[in-house]
Amino acid sequence: MDALVVLAVISVGGAAALFVALALFLRAIVTELETIGGPATRFVTPANFLAKIRLGVRAIERQTDAIAPQASRLNERLTAILGGLKAIDGNLGGLIQGVSRQGRR
Repeated sequence: MDALVVLAVISVGGAAALFVALALFLRAIVTELETIGGPATRFVTPANFLAKIRLGVRAIERQTDAIAPQASRLNERLTAILGGLKAIDGNLGGLIQGVSRQGRR
């Protein structure tokens, strides 16, 4: 046999082995997903766990919709409070300096 023919046969065999391995791994993934999502049969209503999870996540999303606008308003108010606290800090700093000067006299 010619070396080129041998390499071609080996390449075809390697490609076939690759496709077989791919098919086996895909089947293993589908089997694992069926255990999560429930059996996919035509005659039995599937216990679709993914649908239940999706429903729960949607309920959480609906219940927490009001948090985003309230959080932004709270952030604005806290920013205003921060400005006031900085002013108080400056006033208290001046007061402390004044009292410490008075204590030295």
